Amino acid sequence: MSTPAAILTEGLAKSYGAVVALAGLDLAIEAGQFFALLGRNGSGKTTTLQLLSTLLRPSAGRAWVAGNDILSAPLAVRRHIGMVFQEPALDRNLTAMENLRFAGALSGHNARTVRERASALLQLFGLTDARDTPVGALSGGMRRALDIARGISHRPRILLLDEPTIGLDVQNRRAIWQHLGRLRSEEGTTLLLTTHHLEEAAGCDRVAFMSRGRLIGQGSPNELVGALGEYVLEVETESPAETASHLRPRFGEPLVEGERLLFRVAGGAVSLDHLTHELRAHARAIRLRRPDLNDVYLWIHRDPPDDHPEGGVGPEGAAGAS
Repeated sequence: MSTPAAILTEGLAKSYGAVVALAGLDLAIEAGQFFALLGRNGSGKTTTLQLLSTLLRPSAGRAWVAGNDILSAPLAVRRHIGMVFQEPALDRNLTAMENLRFAGALSGHNARTVRERASALLQLFGLTDARDTPVGALSGGMRRALDIARGISHRPRILLLDEPTIGLDVQNRRAIWQHLGRLRSEEGTTLLLTTHHLEEAAGCDRVAFMSRGRLIGQGSPNELVGALGEYVLEVETESPAETASHLRPRFGEPLVEGERLLFRVAGGAVSLDHLTHELRAHARAIRLRRPDLNDVYLWIHRDPPDDHPEGGVGPEGAAGAS
């Protein structure tokens, strides 16, 4: 018997008058999974989290979180989730420990349980030395770690995170992701987050791309990257139209970014030395490399399914290009 999904949506939608924020989202996230929603601003990522957390009421469709219907059992949903917003929900005048004890007290636990849980969370997130420091004196990375700790103070089964590393430098972003990894491994928490940092999403179990309120592709990072092909041929040229016309019969339609052309290439289908000689009059640089999630992001947004049904990449998106 299969394990019920931690999060399940069927045709979930949200509109504001004529403006469609989310258009019929079908999503299933397994318990204990690390899942990322990716997409441009306005693609529906934050709206999805707000609906799942019962902060918004859907215009249509249904959703279940930890087995509870977001419409008929919103209080049960809230008992099973933690929410981390883009802006930390912390009292800057209270210490790290005081913030966690305050959050824990709201869950109805006794004082001893709250105190022990707060101490354990400070240790889990590497904040023990900052326990008596006011939040206003903490670094941005420490505040974000503390805010995530606040979000799980009541031991939720599911944690929703909206851009958890926004505004942080590379070192602090890496630390936050290490904390999230420990959180899943040590507490078995299901993690659903949004992020603009594609290199971070590569560490998730599954990722889903959204565009204009619709899901346009999803899969594991390895599946999505593998669907692009074995290599990406990158050509920098002063005459992109002419170069694209020359290479299109062999490599298909390129992705054009100014004077940079990207082609999806099967293994053994290209000789870099031969191409360098062939395009010496037009190309400033030619590179053959392995694809990554950044390439998936570019290709999957080049031809959104709304406009071009053949567009998209990935096991659960249509296969586009060559």
